[in-house]
Amino acid sequence: MSDEAPSPLPAGTGPTDGESKPDPRVVFEHSFFSKLEDAFFQKAERSGEPVLTIRFAKNHFSLPFKGIKREFNIVEDGADAKMLEQVTKALKYVKGLRIGDPLPKEILTREASWELSERHLKIAYQRVSVQLVNWMTGGQDVVTDPEELLQLADDPQIKKTVNNAFGEAAEKLGLGRDRKEEVVTHVETLAHELAYIEALRDKFRHVVRMEEKIQELRRLYGRERSVLEIADQVARLGERAVADFNEAFLEVDAQTGEILSVLRNLDSQIAFIRDKRDDIHAKLMAWDDILAEWDAVQIKMSPDKPEVLRRAYQFLAPRYMAVKEWVLMSKLQGSDGTSGVSQISGGDKKPKKPINVMRW
Repeated sequence: MSDEAPSPLPAGTGPTDGESKPDPRVVFEHSFFSKLEDAFFQKAERSGEPVLTIRFAKNHFSLPFKGIKREFNIVEDGADAKMLEQVTKALKYVKGLRIGDPLPKEILTREASWELSERHLKIAYQRVSVQLVNWMTGGQDVVTDPEELLQLADDPQIKKTVNNAFGEAAEKLGLGRDRKEEVVTHVETLAHELAYIEALRDKFRHVVRMEEKIQELRRLYGRERSVLEIADQVARLGERAVADFNEAFLEVDAQTGEILSVLRNLDSQIAFIRDKRDDIHAKLMAWDDILAEWDAVQIKMSPDKPEVLRRAYQFLAPRYMAVKEWVLMSKLQGSDGTSGVSQISGGDKKPKKPINVMRW
């Protein structure tokens, strides 16, 4: 037996339950679905209601599921109604589905339907290994920086210490030192699940950077009251967003901090990690477009900055403003979603119809 700890599993690997079978796909029996051109299931932008978007001639139309079932007499306990229910569940985890697409694994096996990188798998494996070493040595050093964790993974002395920790953990878990390979397997399984959290943590860093840029623009426009009003609102909402994500990641870290307890209750811990993974992933998925825009934002005064801030407000307000506050503010908004500030300053004194409160 080598004194070095084993390397983590290659990206995309993990525990399996026998041979994999083809995932169930989005299929329907009613002829209506087979005649559709460029059909796409997604959530409506404002209401969050699942809809089927279709192209007719040169126009696109969104059909709510309730309307589809009513118009085509789709019975509630029939195969097509059940498939629409599956699609509804699936749209929490993917932005859209077409007829013939596989359903996401999240609603089938609780696995993630998106791929891991080798980097995130190594970071997660090393994070768990360091926790195991700290347990064995009584150390309190908490390594959180991903790059530092990757450097530790290549240190021969660290590998030897980790290997010893596997043996100690096997004894403590009642397996016996000669069965430490079972501990290795448990650690690899745990690291595979936590690697998704590491990937989400990486994506969250873009949210942090966006919030930092908003604060920088807020300071930059400190003397321009018209811009500062919207910048102040966006900055407050950005802070709430960062705090919300931070709380979710801290919850995962706290729950998985006692490594021996985690290894003793691996199944329940994996279920918890997957619940948090799906919750964070669903929230971050909605950020893709706004993050892409803000990744390119330069911190300098320019004519487009007020509009960039307004778009950020439109995205953040329904998600991070208190519901009562958002409903009140929405009464000052037009159907185009522009901010209450711009509506008032533009001279529009008649509040338009409130838009729906968005939900995750």
